[in-house]
Amino acid sequence: MRRPILTFPDPFLDLPSAPVETVDEGIRTLVEDMFETMYAADGVGLAAVQVGVAKRVIVVDVSPADEETPPFALVNPRIVSRRGAEEGTEGCLSVPGVEGTVKRAAEVDVEGQDEYGRAVRMTGKGILARALQHEIDHLDGVLFIRRVAPAKS
Repeated sequence: MRRPILTFPDPFLDLPSAPVETVDEGIRTLVEDMFETMYAADGVGLAAVQVGVAKRVIVVDVSPADEETPPFALVNPRIVSRRGAEEGTEGCLSVPGVEGTVKRAAEVDVEGQDEYGRAVRMTGKGILARALQHEIDHLDGVLFIRRVAPAKS
C-alpha cells in the first residue's frame, strides 16, 4: 500500500525514531509499503518516519547506480564506523524540488537487522554510503538540508 510522504516543514520529521522491539509481520508490511511508496516517488531510499511511522526502519535501492547492491530493508540500523569524506549532491522525497551539497563519510559500516530479524552488517561506499547516512539521519530527526554546505561566493 502506497503511503503519503511527509514533507518539510512537518515537525514529525524532526523527531527521533524509536527502536523496533520485535520484528514481526507488522514490520514486514511496513517495509513492503515503504518500498512501494519509494518506487512510486522515484526515490532511492526512504525512512519510516517519512511515512509517519516513528520506528527505526529504512529501505534502500541504489541498484540503478550500483548494480551489485540489491534493494534491502534495515531495521534498527546504526553506523558503527566511518572512513574518509566526500561531498555530493543530495535530494530528499520529504523536501521535494530541493538539492544541496552535503559532506558525508566516503565509507560506512552499518549494523542492523533485516525484515525477518536476522542480523545484518554491511559496508557502504559511494552512493550506498551516502544513502545509508541520509536515511539513518532521518531516523535521528535530521533532514539533509540541515547538513547542506553553505554556498561559496
